[in-house]
Amino acid sequence: MDNPFETCSFGSTPELYVEYTKRSTPYTMADDHYHEYYEIYYMLSGQRIYFIKDRSYSIEQGDLVFIRKHELHKTMQVGHDSHERLILHFDDTMLKRLAGAHVGLLLSAFNETAPVIRLPRQELLAMDQLMRKLLTEIKEETPGYELIPPNVLTMLLLTAARHIQQHEPVPMHHATPMHAKITEITRYINGHFAESLRLSTVADHYFISPYYLSRMFKEITGFAFSDYIIITRIKEAQRLLRETDSSVTDIAAAVGFDNFSHFGKTFKKITRHSPRDYRKQYL
Repeated sequence: MDNPFETCSFGSTPELYVEYTKRSTPYTMADDHYHEYYEIYYMLSGQRIYFIKDRSYSIEQGDLVFIRKHELHKTMQVGHDSHERLILHFDDTMLKRLAGAHVGLLLSAFNETAPVIRLPRQELLAMDQLMRKLLTEIKEETPGYELIPPNVLTMLLLTAARHIQQHEPVPMHHATPMHAKITEITRYINGHFAESLRLSTVADHYFISPYYLSRMFKEITGFAFSDYIIITRIKEAQRLLRETDSSVTDIAAAVGFDNFSHFGKTFKKITRHSPRDYRKQYL
C-alpha cells in the first residue's frame, strides 16, 4: 500500500526553501495562510483548487502559481485525493543575490494580473524536467546538490519572465457563474473591509440568501465569510504598521475594529505577535 504522505525539503524559510509533498488523502490548507516572502507552487501531478487573494483557480498538472508577499492563499481538494507538488519560498535578499540588476525581470510573473502560468507543451516538458531534476537532487543529496536549488529558481523565474514577454496570458475562466459571483463579493469585501460588513447586508446587496451566500462562500473560497473579513482587516493592519507611523489605536479603527481590545487579541491570534511587537520588527 502506498504511503499516504511523502515529503522532503531543502533550505530554510524565508531566504530559500524548497519543499516536495505527495499526498493520497484529502487535504486543505489552514485558513490564515499568508507570509512575508514570495512563493512558487508547481503542480507535479493531480489537481487542486487554489484560492488566491480574491478568487479561486483550477490548478492542473504543469501549472505554475506565483504568490506575492502578504497575499492570502489556500489550496483545496478537488477530484481525486492524490496530488504532488513542489513549492519554492524565497525573499528579496536571495533574489538580489541571484539576479543583481535583473530583479525586476525575474519578478515579472508576480506582477501579472493572473497568478497562474500554463505553459505550452514544449515549454512545459522542459519545466517539468527542470523541476524533477530539482526534486531528485534534494532527495538524493549527492555532493554539490546545494548548488542546484538557487540555479533552478533563477531558471524558473527567467523562463516565466520570457514566457510572459512572448505570449498572451491563457484565460482563467471561472468554473461556474457562482464562482464569478463569489469573486465579485470577495473584491467588494477587499474594498469595504473598514465598514460594517454583515452577511445579511452583503447577501441583500447581491440578491442572494444569507444561508446560500455563507455556504457557497465557504465552498468556493475555503474561508468562512466572517473569517475572510477578519483576515483581510488584519492583513491591512499589518501593512499600516509596516508602512506608516499611525498609532495602533488609529490603525485598529481604520481597518474596521470598533473595539481596541478585540483588535489586539485578534491580531495576536492570527499573527502570533501583538501589534506593537509586529511593528518593532520593521523599525
